Amino acid sequence: MIYRIIEILKNKSSLISAMRKQLLSLSFLCVCFIANTQSIDVLHYRYEIELNDNTDMIIGKAEIALRFHTAAILDLTSVRSNGKGMKIDSIRSKIMNKTFVEGRFETKNGPGFNYVSDIVNFFYGGNDAVNLNDTTTKIDVITIYYHGIPADGLIISKNKYGDRTFFADNWPDRAHHWIPCVDRPNDKATFEFIVTAPSHYGVISNGVKIEEKELSDGKKLTHWKEDIALPTKVMVIGVANFAVKTYSDSPTGIPVSAWVYKQDSIPGFRNYSVSPAILKFLIDYIGPYPYNKLANVQSKTIFGGMENASCIFYEELSASSDDNVESLIAHETAHQWFGDMASEKSFPHLWLSEGFATYLTHIYLESKYGTDSLNKRMQNDRQEIIDFAKQSNKTVVDSVSSLMNLLNTNSYQKGGWILHMLRRQLGDSVFHRIIRKYYAAYAGKNADTRDFEKICETESGKDLRQFFDQWLYSPGVPKLDVQWSYDEKSKTVALTVKQVQRKLFQFPLNIKLQSASGNSKEQLINIAQQNQQFSIPVKEKPVQLILDPDASLLFDGSAHAAK
Repeated sequence: MIYRIIEILKNKSSLISAMRKQLLSLSFLCVCFIANTQSIDVLHYRYEIELNDNTDMIIGKAEIALRFHTAAILDLTSVRSNGKGMKIDSIRSKIMNKTFVEGRFETKNGPGFNYVSDIVNFFYGGNDAVNLNDTTTKIDVITIYYHGIPADGLIISKNKYGDRTFFADNWPDRAHHWIPCVDRPNDKATFEFIVTAPSHYGVISNGVKIEEKELSDGKKLTHWKEDIALPTKVMVIGVANFAVKTYSDSPTGIPVSAWVYKQDSIPGFRNYSVSPAILKFLIDYIGPYPYNKLANVQSKTIFGGMENASCIFYEELSASSDDNVESLIAHETAHQWFGDMASEKSFPHLWLSEGFATYLTHIYLESKYGTDSLNKRMQNDRQEIIDFAKQSNKTVVDSVSSLMNLLNTNSYQKGGWILHMLRRQLGDSVFHRIIRKYYAAYAGKNADTRDFEKICETESGKDLRQFFDQWLYSPGVPKLDVQWSYDEKSKTVALTVKQVQRKLFQFPLNIKLQSASGNSKEQLINIAQQNQQFSIPVKEKPVQLILDPDASLLFDGSAHAAK
């Protein structure tokens, strides 16, 4: 998601550091949605959204099909003191066969509704209660008519050319600022957007375009529908004066397209042209692409790239800059599988999205540019992790008060490094099988870190609890002080490996002993203590000892000859 614009696969939070205080203030002003996900299951959203060029006000109608126990909770940000927010005009329940209009939401005895502190509560009593485990039970369809100026989530602004645009930007839980919903990654639903806008705009969204027609009042209706259940974080619309190109080298049956501002059509079509090849590689490596298209969209997202399912939004410069955006596109495309289709159960497990997208980008680039380039990228990522660990004591699996703070080196680079170490320790074939099995098991579902751990153990036949505990549930990285000396008489190298940090890590460490003649010897040693000694036989006197020559271990430290 979040990138520095030019250095694409760096820490995403750097792009929005100047915006963070503003975003956080918005989130505290609005009461965040907290739903009991065991008592409500949204099945389908149908949104009708009307946009105009005169004001930033939107007019909305939401039909939400859901199952529930005795109550349902939906969130929609109400109007704040600055005039931004949504006002509910009326609500109707199919089960209750009642319509509640503005000013008549309050109820003392259920069944009924109330609307308090931005939360819309639906109370169902007695015979209307259902069991979520019983798929034959009744389903309510709640219809909400509303209007207002979005405080967030739907960015209504002007692009770099001064043209008016509308772009949804829902991650992580910003959708409720403009659409009523369950704004959490572990509640997935199918959905559709029916957008009415001035006819000079193009409209892109997830799924398939069902209809596009001109209306009599100078407006156009565009209807997109997605039949794959997804979380709200990746449900979007994009409305702008687009130039559109579909690439001729798209995978069979999966049109890959570019949607860019008309002024950027030449560089935009060129920059996004790497997308079909990336998609083909990831299909081969992970499994079938889950959606029916892939649109790459130049947008006003606050992130460098946002992985909306089948409809990726990229920041504006990605389509007009001469900088290479291949790694950016690979990262967001990898999210179509991991993050969108197989989603984390909750945001503390964000590395299952961002770490996977980071490392799969490295795997794609390795396939194109070679293993040496992979090792350089892993070394660069390792240094970023070391620097981050010096200022943060956070674990990878981490609960924080602000979800934006999860967009950090732990979720991205360290998450990617953990996958890299699994690959190095288990072998390429086992690791590849793990990725495919994990995706197959959780496509369309939600997983957490322990779920992934079980897949890894099943496919490798190894107990990996210690590996996962130390890398994902413990902070920091091992810091090594390695001393070595050569004994001419015994022709051995005496090696002492000391872990300087307080917590003990256990890991394999590869060392390379380099002689003056150019010959070398590599030795894999297993580190399981705070201080260990090894004796390594050699044929020639080494002049240098290199730690981890093939970039297989996440650590800090160096080796030096004993005095």
